[in-house]
Amino acid sequence: MAAGALRGGGRAAETRWRRHIVGQLKLRDLRQHDKFQDLIRFYTRLLEKTSLTNARVCLFCAPRCPSSDSSLSTLLHQNNQLKKTTGELAYQVVQLQQQIQIKDSVLEEQHARRQQEECRLQGVFDSRLVLQGRVEMVRAEMGALKSDYDVLLERQRGAETKLRQEELRGRDLLQDVIHLKQREAANMNTRNERRCSCCSAPTSRSSSPKLQPESDPQPPRPPRLFRSASAMSPRILTSIRELFERRRGLSVSSLQEDRLFPVGVCLSARLPARALHVLEAHEQGINAVRFNSSSQLLATGGTDRAVKLWDVGAGGKLEGSTEGITCIEFDPTGPRVLAASYDKSALLWRLDDPIPKVTLTGHSRRVTAARFSLNLQVVTGSADRTVRLWDLQRACCVQVVEVASYCSDLICSGYCIISGHYDGKIRVWDTRAVRCIQELPARGKVTSLDISPDHRQLLSCCRDDCLQLVDLRGWSYERVCFRADGFKCGSDSTKAVISPDGCFLAAGSADGAVYIWNVSTGNLETRLPDKHSSSISAVSWSPSGEYVVSVDLSRRAVLWSDL
Repeated sequence: MAAGALRGGGRAAETRWRRHIVGQLKLRDLRQHDKFQDLIRFYTRLLEKTSLTNARVCLFCAPRCPSSDSSLSTLLHQNNQLKKTTGELAYQVVQLQQQIQIKDSVLEEQHARRQQEECRLQGVFDSRLVLQGRVEMVRAEMGALKSDYDVLLERQRGAETKLRQEELRGRDLLQDVIHLKQREAANMNTRNERRCSCCSAPTSRSSSPKLQPESDPQPPRPPRLFRSASAMSPRILTSIRELFERRRGLSVSSLQEDRLFPVGVCLSARLPARALHVLEAHEQGINAVRFNSSSQLLATGGTDRAVKLWDVGAGGKLEGSTEGITCIEFDPTGPRVLAASYDKSALLWRLDDPIPKVTLTGHSRRVTAARFSLNLQVVTGSADRTVRLWDLQRACCVQVVEVASYCSDLICSGYCIISGHYDGKIRVWDTRAVRCIQELPARGKVTSLDISPDHRQLLSCCRDDCLQLVDLRGWSYERVCFRADGFKCGSDSTKAVISPDGCFLAAGSADGAVYIWNVSTGNLETRLPDKHSSSISAVSWSPSGEYVVSVDLSRRAVLWSDL
């Protein structure tokens, strides 16, 4: 129907076009005829006069006179001129007719091309209609897929919620089972003690006491921790061992590590609510902060090349670095503090001596991390893409591990070294085999690492504004990500920490606020703003769980507490 309408419209347009051309030709002929109308009338009169003159001459045979001869010659000359003009006009008419024919042929060609273009346009319209139909079908399919995706997304969210609930329920059940086992063992010990006391009383009454000589008295037996034989039975020990192994899993920690890094006495960390102290701690920006194991001493290190010790009663200052401090750690076995520096070295001080006792040099670029390890050893990571193991007794490097990327931070866990890198990977190294045994993906460029007091969970802070908590028990390495609106990692060395009870995560943001997450729920627990005027570089939680300290790049340190 549409094609027939287009052809009918084309024929009507062609008829109008032809009528227009015919009208234009008639108008042109009329205009040209008007221009030569006077000449034609004059020429007609002249012919009439000439014919009359010839008739008179023939009829009357009048004698010729000079005046009549001159007028006759004039008329003949004019007649010749008219004939010549008429011939020229006739030639022009012929030329114009030829031009009209040429124009007609050109118009016919254009008309043919116009018909071809109309056919192509009609084909394009048909293709457009087909494509519109396909677009509608694709949109309908996309709508159906979007609906299915939304349904699946809701199901996934519900499944994740149920999974978290089941995990929490499993943890609670495990704790309940452990408490029940402990209570059952205590009750069994009590019953056995009563049974032993009941059995020993009649025996002592029925039998006469035997006096021992004074020269050889029996020494008193020391009290035993487990007096009940049933409590020490293999069945009870196996069940308790299985429970603890199930909680521990295939952790990277070891018995020797647990002795060197004992679990703290903090049972429940306190959420800080307000700032107790705000002070300008350094002359320049602060890069690192750390509590000691007693929570009574605090160390800060900044770009002013100094490590400062802060206490309620007194403070101190450790000097010796030629450039800024990047990392600080207290020795868990003695009164020493270790710091990494921009001057390509790591320094070790005694707390009672402001002069460094040991300086570890060997890196070709700045040292970004320095940690105490087993057997009086220190591990350092550097921007020169190496991790080095040092012997403090000899003050020399005993192992060098080449890494594929910039090392931003590292953690020691027994014979394992866990390092974070700028290529978005966390690597686990075995110091005994000097090789990488595991690579864990991170959410982006790793800025810092921290490990829980029981050495079972690893925290990493990344440049994509995300904290990642990795479960080190088992080889699956389950990961949980923590984000918050407004939280932004301010630099390539921003440091985040785990609370001493392992229930909270704390990190400083580029907006000058401290963000604290709940590990169990994954939600933001609190936000501590308005005390820092620049990006927070590091956060530390006291091992007692009472205080949190945050430092920024504008020389300010803030001590937070719930009091």
